[in-house]
Amino acid sequence: MTQLPDSRSLLQLDRLIHEPARLLILSILAGAESAEFAFVEHLSGLSKGNLSSHLSKLEAAGLVAIDKSFRGKRPLTTLQLTPAGRQGLAEYRKQLAAVVAGIPDPHSTDS
Repeated sequence: MTQLPDSRSLLQLDRLIHEPARLLILSILAGAESAEFAFVEHLSGLSKGNLSSHLSKLEAAGLVAIDKSFRGKRPLTTLQLTPAGRQGLAEYRKQLAAVVAGIPDPHSTDS
């Protein structure tokens, strides 16, 4: 009989991070000290409104810091992964790796 991954591991994945758009945003920010809103918008392919909505949720959870300032007369929004965001993303990666490791290989001949 095929053994399924531990359902508790799957159910314990952080749903805030697991949402694809938010995972993408966090992944982009993990590779930089900070990033401008327009840069994350371009890389993610998300609309301004969609990106803003997801960032609000990530900021409320303490995973992302949002700084609004001006460059000359133009508004500038800078995004940064917080220490809690880095820790949360690292924990999510460990949990997801454990879940994936428990999924049977569909090409395996072991039964």
